Amino acid sequence: MSSPKPFDLAASTYKHVLDAPKPQVAVLPLGATEPHNLHLPYGTDTYQVTALAERACADAVAKGASVWMLPAIPFGTETNLMRFPLTINVNPSTLGRMIGDIVESLEQHGVKKLVLLNGHGGNELKWVLREWYGKADVHLFICHWFRMIADIRKDVLDDLDGDHADELETSMMLHLRPDLVQMAEADAGSMRPARLETLKKGWVEYSRPWHVLTTNTGAGNPSQATAEKGRKLADVFVDRFSSFLVELAAADVDADFPMESH
Repeated sequence: MSSPKPFDLAASTYKHVLDAPKPQVAVLPLGATEPHNLHLPYGTDTYQVTALAERACADAVAKGASVWMLPAIPFGTETNLMRFPLTINVNPSTLGRMIGDIVESLEQHGVKKLVLLNGHGGNELKWVLREWYGKADVHLFICHWFRMIADIRKDVLDDLDGDHADELETSMMLHLRPDLVQMAEADAGSMRPARLETLKKGWVEYSRPWHVLTTNTGAGNPSQATAEKGRKLADVFVDRFSSFLVELAAADVDADFPMESH
């Protein structure tokens, strides 16, 4: 009996792995364990990124690509949310080391392309790609799902100011995991403005103190979220990301990869 999800490593048997073609691309979902306002679960980032990865990988495999989805890492960097109970922090260096170990494992198994699919805003991991560049025979890419659909937010959402348990994330969860959403419990997700004008303008970045910035960890009003909005956003992401996976899987790894050959 064939696996219902032939791309899902966690759900695969050893026999299925032996019989399957070698992966052309591996996808590693990156989540987090943190509060999301009063109405979304602590595992929101992990639930979202796993569901989106699963749908995109299924689509890519249906189009002929040999793509495998690795089990998600459910913890992320949370140093500025540690005032909130049961937030689980993994420091950037620790997360980078874990990804590095996975890279070395994939290299040993002959997998040459790894895509980090990130679902947590606190995971800024471009430095991991730079650190591993040229050190392993594995080419790393990173995609933040919420950035891949940033250009269509204005066409789908009413509130564009949020970035945590807001209309975007709530709509996505209403579409992907409605059983875990408690809309009646949500607060308005109001945010306290920065004191310094330069910070308000976004000219200088800093790590926002979440316990001061927010009331109940939400940043952005989720009240206008709907499952239909989530479906529209998810469909666009899956189409774009699966197309990337198909293209990446078909690309030859030569001396010029991933640039065009002369």
